[in-house]
Amino acid sequence: MSVTGSSLGLLKLAVATTTATVLSLAAVGVLGAAAAEAPTSTSSALRTVSVQGVATVAIGQSASAAEATAVYRQGMTSALADGQSKAQFLASGAGVTLGAIQSIVEDGGYIQCSGNEEGYLGEQPDFGSPGVSVVTAAGVSARGVASPRSAPVIHKPAVKHHKKPAAKGPAAKRAVASGCTLSAQVSLVYALS
Repeated sequence: MSVTGSSLGLLKLAVATTTATVLSLAAVGVLGAAAAEAPTSTSSALRTVSVQGVATVAIGQSASAAEATAVYRQGMTSALADGQSKAQFLASGAGVTLGAIQSIVEDGGYIQCSGNEEGYLGEQPDFGSPGVSVVTAAGVSARGVASPRSAPVIHKPAVKHHKKPAAKGPAAKRAVASGCTLSAQVSLVYALS
């Protein structure tokens, strides 16, 4: 098969046109991405306040998995309210308005018992993993705006109390409060305005 001068010229023209088109599209694509990443306004960065919400709630010494999970969720709900209260207090003290929540991070929890020798005998709730993040409506991962401190999940061992020898004489025994408590923590980031 022989290639004539006119078909060789058309082939060179097609290659040159295709190369120019590809280079043009690549340049426009790169410039378009750079323009999309450039700041679009001169407004200041988002101001935020980060707080740690904590709560302690009573739990039965021999709670089932369902009961322990329900108590843990109650604890997280109370920890959210505690965190919001702290954030509101800080915003008011700084003379700014508390805005929308930007992120929530579950920081885990633990169960502790006092006043009994056995300690906690029930099922453990799912304390989650340290630093479990929630993606906000803006699509920002809470891990990107990490909590001021990501506390590890702590499973505190039961405190063992040794019996003291009985006191001699008619001394009155003091009542010791016994029971178990579950502590839950969450880290919150709120916008300020």
